[in-house]
Amino acid sequence: MGAFGGWDMPIQYAGILAEHAHTRSAASLFDISHMGEFEVRGPQALADLERLLTCSIATMQLSQVRYGYLLDKEGGVLDDLTCYRLGEDRFLLVVNAATCAGDYQWIKENLSKDTVLIDHSAAWAKLDLQGPKSRDVLQEVMKLDVSGLGYFRAIEMGDTLISRTGYTGELGYEIYLPHPKAADLWTALLRHADCLPAGLGARDTLRLEMGYPLYGHELSEAYSPVGTAGSSFIDLSKIFIGKERVEHDLATLPDQMIALKFATKKAAREGDQIFCNDQFVGEITSGSLSPSLQVAIAMGRVKGDEIKVGQIIEVAIRKKRIEAEVVTLPFYTDGTARG
Repeated sequence: MGAFGGWDMPIQYAGILAEHAHTRSAASLFDISHMGEFEVRGPQALADLERLLTCSIATMQLSQVRYGYLLDKEGGVLDDLTCYRLGEDRFLLVVNAATCAGDYQWIKENLSKDTVLIDHSAAWAKLDLQGPKSRDVLQEVMKLDVSGLGYFRAIEMGDTLISRTGYTGELGYEIYLPHPKAADLWTALLRHADCLPAGLGARDTLRLEMGYPLYGHELSEAYSPVGTAGSSFIDLSKIFIGKERVEHDLATLPDQMIALKFATKKAAREGDQIFCNDQFVGEITSGSLSPSLQVAIAMGRVKGDEIKVGQIIEVAIRKKRIEAEVVTLPFYTDGTARG
């Protein structure tokens, strides 16, 4: 167990490598109840969220889920989040635990007076069921049919919300339900022969293999989202808070995120320095041994946009420079998320 975002969270159960492998081959259950959930509703909710988030809200269909960024006035990333459209004028925002309180205050300050903001974070639990066998486990245990639930879609059933997005690269579902019901569902899901619990350690190695950013590592208030993902998840046809910085960074490209694959299992860590042609160019933001590929992988932020895929650069790992190849994302390409 370990402290994270004000919660005491499970880091590992059987072990990170075993949990990682089980998620890639069967189904793992993650307790992600530390995430924050805000409901936004009212006749001006759509217009308010269009201004607050970088992604398009007006084009979302009912039951659709969309990923985007919440920026400050200077264009720095306050958080990355998912937005659920549950009704014409009713939305759900799922935010990170470490930024939950700040997000709530910022959103509240930037809503119209008639828009209602409800914080469900303390009342809801969130269980993530991930892996190629997750659909079978979910359907058999909960006695429901989710075969028609598309990627980045959600369905409400009474006081329970089920979505299909995933943070592992595998087929997966998120289950939101009242806290008092969570322990019984957790126990029931783990009785299934194909389902085992997994902690934050495996969640991190799984997301890194997919090249997904983690707030506080690849994303922060110090940078706009442009260096991490270019113009992805940003609707430049609308006005949103922080847009001026985003447009400036798209035009000048002051920094970029690169993906690195090593020929060794010696993993780089956050803060390790990156060198190109013997010149310091940036730092590692996330690094680990890839359990699936059995080599070290990493993501890092570097100055400018001159480093290209295929280049060999160096990373100073524990005072020794190790060569790494710049590659495209994702590192792991056999995921079942869209299956």
